Amino acid sequence: MIESLHTGASATRTRVVLFDFDGTISLLRTGWEEVMVPMMVDILAETGTKESRDELNALVKDYVARLTGEQTIYQMMELARQVELRGGKPLEPLEYKKMYHDRLLEKIETRREGLRQGKISPETYLVPGSRALLEALKKRGLVLYCASGTDQAYTLEEAGLLDIARYFDGRIYGALDDYKSFSKEILIRRITSSLECKGEELLGFGDGYVEIKNVKEAGGVAVGVATDEPDCQVVSSWKRDRLAAVGADYIVPNFLCQEQLLQTLFDK
Repeated sequence: MIESLHTGASATRTRVVLFDFDGTISLLRTGWEEVMVPMMVDILAETGTKESRDELNALVKDYVARLTGEQTIYQMMELARQVELRGGKPLEPLEYKKMYHDRLLEKIETRREGLRQGKISPETYLVPGSRALLEALKKRGLVLYCASGTDQAYTLEEAGLLDIARYFDGRIYGALDDYKSFSKEILIRRITSSLECKGEELLGFGDGYVEIKNVKEAGGVAVGVATDEPDCQVVSSWKRDRLAAVGADYIVPNFLCQEQLLQTLFDK
């Protein structure tokens, strides 16, 4: 269940733990790529490009994957750039982001409403083992942060629907319209510069290349959560390879192995 990429990587000095949200803890937005990619392909096709839909699909999938973990606006900025490269007149990236959010929220509204009404258990849309891991880390006296590339308002709302906000004590952050004022890298710098922890006292969990890269650059220990959504029972080889390439110390498919994982991380 646990793949060790850097034998001996230890989190015994950890004081702060940083979690990504979508795909790492939350499965509420599973299937978002099936909304974003076709929307972008349609927009690029409307420029009159001679590229086939298959060619556009490959192009879009590549840059969407590369920017996953960053704020959503960066994917929309790249879309605008690609439209311009093809002679089109792009909309503002924020307009593209709103278009995408409207379509995604329509797709997942049944899930959100089911949680609101108590008809669906929060566990249905949590990566398996998430709650047990969060509780175990809190019991160790560690400070937990959550940082998402999804807009902060949605991240806060969905963390509440999944009943996990209480583990973070208000330390949940997401994307802002002023995208330059927040990123996972900026948050890590704030945490370390405030002396809340040193870089080597940071432990990170994420399914995206960005947060793993940021944690490793700060000097922390990173667990790559290679969730194969929505079941998250086996490792996604695509995620695994990307996470390994940017320095993940360990790879897991979910958190059902949390006891073994905690022993590996802390009981060296």
